[in-house]
Amino acid sequence: MAESMISILDGSTFVTSHRTGDINAGPDQPHGLFYKDTRHLSRWTLRVNGECPGLLTADNVEYHFAQFFLFPRTGSIYENPYLSILRRRYAGEGFREEIEVINHSLKPITLELRIEAAADFADLFEVKDALAKKGELSREVRGHELLLGYRRESFVRQTLIGSSQPADVSEEGFVFNLEIQPKSTWATTFSVRPLVGNVTAAEATKALPLLKQDLREDFTRWIEHAPLVSSDPPIVQEVYLRSIVDLAALRFYPYPDIFPQFALPAAGLPWFMALFGRDSLITSYQALPFIPALAATSLVVLGGRQGRECDDFRDEEPGKILHELRFGELTAFGERPQSPYYGTADATPLFLILLDEYERWTGDAALVRRLEKAARAALQWIDQYGDRDGDGYIEYERRAETGLENQCWKDSWNSILFADGTLAEAPRATCELQGYAYDAKVRCARLARSIFRDTALAERLEREAADLKARFNRDFWIPERGFFALALDGRKRKVDSLTSNIGHLLWSGIVEDDKVESIVRHLMGPALFSGWGVRTMADGEAGFNPIEYHNGTVWPHDNALIAAGLARYGYREEASRICAALFDAARFFRFRLPEVFAGYERKTTGFPVEYPTASSPQAWASGAPLLAIRTLMGLEPKGEELTSAPVLPDSIASLSLRRVPGRWEPADVSAERPDARSRIDVIRDWLAEREGFRKAA
Repeated sequence: MAESMISILDGSTFVTSHRTGDINAGPDQPHGLFYKDTRHLSRWTLRVNGECPGLLTADNVEYHFAQFFLFPRTGSIYENPYLSILRRRYAGEGFREEIEVINHSLKPITLELRIEAAADFADLFEVKDALAKKGELSREVRGHELLLGYRRESFVRQTLIGSSQPADVSEEGFVFNLEIQPKSTWATTFSVRPLVGNVTAAEATKALPLLKQDLREDFTRWIEHAPLVSSDPPIVQEVYLRSIVDLAALRFYPYPDIFPQFALPAAGLPWFMALFGRDSLITSYQALPFIPALAATSLVVLGGRQGRECDDFRDEEPGKILHELRFGELTAFGERPQSPYYGTADATPLFLILLDEYERWTGDAALVRRLEKAARAALQWIDQYGDRDGDGYIEYERRAETGLENQCWKDSWNSILFADGTLAEAPRATCELQGYAYDAKVRCARLARSIFRDTALAERLEREAADLKARFNRDFWIPERGFFALALDGRKRKVDSLTSNIGHLLWSGIVEDDKVESIVRHLMGPALFSGWGVRTMADGEAGFNPIEYHNGTVWPHDNALIAAGLARYGYREEASRICAALFDAARFFRFRLPEVFAGYERKTTGFPVEYPTASSPQAWASGAPLLAIRTLMGLEPKGEELTSAPVLPDSIASLSLRRVPGRWEPADVSAERPDARSRIDVIRDWLAEREGFRKAA
């Protein structure tokens, strides 16, 4: 499905269409113009003399701009096309589409060009779940414009469509009866504007700019300010540049009227172009050595929307960091809890981890002081509300049926399974949550001592962290299997399946030294490591499925955190192997790592297999290569200095970074591996791998 679609986006606006440019929404086609969680256009089709043009080529040249090159079908392979049709589409507050028809013949040509338009105004959740609308749709011709509308009580959404050229406008769309002279071009420009609330068409035309005039300049500045990465072979720099571009595309401006320059990453296209706490925090952490501004905005925005009361419907509690914020119809009427929804147990400790890491990289103590109250409230949530039964561990359980069954990063309903495939009972205390809590307390002890000037708090947090580490290594360890339990379930039973979560424990630092080697052996063994990355669940567990969302697939962000954890404990070669696998996989995805891909064995498939509903681009998948580069180069802030201790895999001969930002002057770092395989050897190895796959098949 992804190959037949093309998308452009800007902030909360995105347009998904067929590669001809047509929008024709259906059960298996999430086409449309989406604006603030509502589909403002579900049909937008171009017909020439009643026929759908053929496709020559199409591509999204920039993340906010796509071109479609079409031709009218002649019905015979012996007759060449006589017209070219170009569609140029720009995203903004809606979209603008330029249509050109070029007559290549030596005689005039008459034709009918028709644009059909419709809007179902589906809430994004209605699109995902195929739910029926409860309000009333309307269509109205207003002079030379078409106004599509929807109303449900006070909830009003409209789409205003106009053309720069005269047309016969009806409730179905626009018709142009054209005569194009020889070797001539006819062109028109459509504006498609989403309207929120009771805004008249006249008011909308005056008040709402269709496109940001400085979008290209803003994108240029974004690229120019990012550090420069070069590598031999160039795969690392290619994936890096793709990630930087995708993070620019995924920027979300939560307060455009108050802080228009403040952006943080939306989670991913198409379903998650919104504020997500966990996703923004992890992506910002990954991007810190390259784009520290994302972390600053994420911390300020999420700290400002911290939970203040106990609300079972929204799983809100004082001090808790939100999970998801939406603006659509179902949220407005209280049919879904995302207004915002707080059903995640990991965003709160991750907020504290990012707060400390941000200060370590940037030296921005002023922002930390500004968020001191939020940090103290988050620490209190960990102890008071996160620990639901007083056993010293963070557990989660939804309070309402509309909430998420699982509130860790593996948030599908069946992600927490015993080795025999049995579903763990709630409430669940997953292992990585305890690691995050440990790391958060260690880091906040540093902040308390150096910035908050609260020695008593620092000493208390250090004691609590040490106690948590000791208890965790006792209570979660499964000696007969040599790894930590995925979770403790509602009856405090150890959930004994082997999963990638144990790698997050290395990232957090909660693993005692005598258990590290066993954890590394499992992570890099054939049951978990597919050759393209560490699977979410090991092959051999009863719940394993290479195409199950959280029970056997490979997630790039998961692997980047695991690699960082391996490096933390000194297993740099193993970390480099995981990073190299991610860059190898990216080759097959046009240098853009998707949210998730299938967990088939590398030697079985010869290439990474796509996951059918993976978001792409997706924020923490885009951030994964950035964290991988940090890990390969061994980048760490030490006071006012950036240190580097590179360990490159044998597939990368050299890697260099220029203008790395931080509390130091922009720094340059580089590394070479003289014994790296040559490009010829890399190609030979790749061909040998492909040949081995072909023979096996």
